[in-house]
Amino acid sequence: MINVLVNGAGGRMGSEVVRAVHAEKDMTVVAAVDPGHAGEDVGQVTGLGNLGITIAPDLETGLANAKVDVVVDFTNPSVIFENARKVVSKGVHMVIGTTGLTAEQREELSEMAAKTGSHILIAPNFCMGAVLLMKVSEEIARYMPDVEIIELHHNHKYDAPSGTAKLTAEKIARARQTAPAEDMTRESLPGVRGGKYEGVTIHSVRLPGYVAHQEVLFGGYGETLTLRHDSLNRQSFMPGVILAVRKVSDHPGLTYGLENYLE
Repeated sequence: MINVLVNGAGGRMGSEVVRAVHAEKDMTVVAAVDPGHAGEDVGQVTGLGNLGITIAPDLETGLANAKVDVVVDFTNPSVIFENARKVVSKGVHMVIGTTGLTAEQREELSEMAAKTGSHILIAPNFCMGAVLLMKVSEEIARYMPDVEIIELHHNHKYDAPSGTAKLTAEKIARARQTAPAEDMTRESLPGVRGGKYEGVTIHSVRLPGYVAHQEVLFGGYGETLTLRHDSLNRQSFMPGVILAVRKVSDHPGLTYGLENYLE
């Protein structure tokens, strides 16, 4: 049995994680953290009825309240690095779905994990379709280097661009064998052409009604190729989260991207 602590258990993603873990036979929620719901029963907060697990106000308390094998974190970018440092320092495995960690912070966590024996998965996206979109985009970029990304999310998302768009751009940049054609457009409104990341243009849309969506548009001479993935609800991320919880103990150190668990 895998003992799971859910950090951010009262949030939209955290609540889904609690319900998903509770439904599995080989894992169980043993602790939950959410300062906004501290003192409440996590089952009552997430619609599962009374589970007898009181939500802790902070990670230190949550980790002290139970024997934890894996922490799943869906909080926000302003606290994720310190959250990860606290978990990794105790040698506990961690699955991170919160975006915002820099390359330097990931390197520091990797070094910490090597010393403490903690295994870490950082995944910008847990949806299987989105992971496959990134893998296919990387392959296509070898032959069609001219590409732009449009990512669309709900208007309460903390960051822009999304972690998925950034990871997609990183994969494309590594895969391109020739340079893209020169962009001859000159902006009459600053920023209207989007932002560049790893040499790839990304456009971020934030509107009510969206959940998580991404298009990758490739252009060639006389042809275009468009890939699109849509997450229609937050349950779409749960198969990837459950896979990560099961496999994180088999992958030492820090892993960036769920696709590495699919191989």
